[in-house]
Amino acid sequence: MKETTRDQMFRFLAMLTIASVAGLQTWRTLFNNFAVEVVNLEGNHIGIIQSVREIPGFLALLAIFIIMAIKEHRLSALSILTLGLGVALTGFFPSYFGLILTTLIMSFGFHYYETTNQSLTLQYFDKTTSPWVFGKLRSYAAASNIGIGILIFFLTYLLSYKMIFLSIGFVIFAVGFYGMLLNPTRDDLVPQHKKMIFKKRYGLFYFLTFMAGARRQIFVAFAVFLLVKKFNFSIQEITILFIINNVINYFLSPIIGKAIIRYGEQIVLSLEYFSLIFIFILYATIESKLIIAILYILDHIFFNFAIAIRTYFQKIGDPADIAPSMAVGFTINHIAAVAIPAAGGILWMLDYRIPFIAGAVLSLFSLIAVQFISKHIRHVELTQ
Repeated sequence: MKETTRDQMFRFLAMLTIASVAGLQTWRTLFNNFAVEVVNLEGNHIGIIQSVREIPGFLALLAIFIIMAIKEHRLSALSILTLGLGVALTGFFPSYFGLILTTLIMSFGFHYYETTNQSLTLQYFDKTTSPWVFGKLRSYAAASNIGIGILIFFLTYLLSYKMIFLSIGFVIFAVGFYGMLLNPTRDDLVPQHKKMIFKKRYGLFYFLTFMAGARRQIFVAFAVFLLVKKFNFSIQEITILFIINNVINYFLSPIIGKAIIRYGEQIVLSLEYFSLIFIFILYATIESKLIIAILYILDHIFFNFAIAIRTYFQKIGDPADIAPSMAVGFTINHIAAVAIPAAGGILWMLDYRIPFIAGAVLSLFSLIAVQFISKHIRHVELTQ
């Protein structure tokens, strides 16, 4: 694994991943409090903005056509540059429609980087290494979150929301610009198809990706909003919670990658979805501020298990299908993600418990589906 960390592509992706996560974490940490305290938004507004945030993810398949014009690693760096721009501008538009605009800019950068990040990782690292690489990158991401969380904690006492967004966004923009100047590529890889790829044998991957997007959006759109709106978490408390969360994930993420290598995708994903059924039910029923914070940490830990869906694809997919399939997968992931926050925001106004009960149901369906993974992998291996 030490040789892997010296790989130029690994270092390139590590740098951009740290910047990407720092940008998103800044936005996420400040957004709910900024939206409630400064812009005076309600649950239905939050739901719409979160749906808009997922539109770029829904359009991720366009990355297939963009890499016809520019190389994939340059698209990665350009995406980080765009992410930084969106974050930097957020505080300058303290209105409902202003947040929609800056959220779109930020989100295009984040989602297109995630698409290329997944693709490049699966292309440059083999089946026995990629789970570890995904886990290690998530570990770096957690460390980035810890650093940015501590920074924001102190900056909230010194600077306005506007200046925090601007200063951190500018640094991320600069990292993206620097990445545009680098070339970490090799010439010995399988050329990628530059067209949309849909194959019947990828059906289970598509389904799991779709369900993961739906479940993730319930968490992203409403878990933190629940902490702020119902349990009155302050911006400092939210930041402390993020720091604790990421300290745990810094140490746990590489272990999850190793667990996928040792035990396989089916066992890891089964553990995730079995646990999420109970976590979502508890979100809807718990009245304790401490317990709801613990649930949030556990929920975020299980996010890392989703890398098993990508490594599952690596085992069943053609090498030339990786880039277009990651882009198509990202779009599938965001079909539900575009609709669920808006619909969930309306349901929230009826009863805040409804979105979380829906999350438990989705987790049950996913748990059933992952029981077919090992059988599918064996079938593909026998027919190759």
